[in-house]
Amino acid sequence: MPDPTNDDTRKLHRQRVLKGATILNGVSKSEITCTIRNMHEQGAELRVPLEATVPKSFLLYVPVDGIGYLCELRWRHGTRVGVHFTGTAPKPHWHYG
Repeated sequence: MPDPTNDDTRKLHRQRVLKGATILNGVSKSEITCTIRNMHEQGAELRVPLEATVPKSFLLYVPVDGIGYLCELRWRHGTRVGVHFTGTAPKPHWHYG
């Protein structure tokens, strides 16, 4: 399987960023604090705690942007997680941030 983090396999340029975000799972109303390390219009690479269980699909809320990205988990290597954006959504009313 090709390494999705390898620059040769990437089709879109990823902008390096350092943004705080929260993975929100509406089913269990759970939250995982994470950091966005790079992103483009179709996805991003996140850093999450090693012990965190990242759901297959979730809302990634980015307070500095005021946007919630609907995400699908693509890959995970330790604390690094790759996601694909499938749309946007408003911040859930139950999330305090």
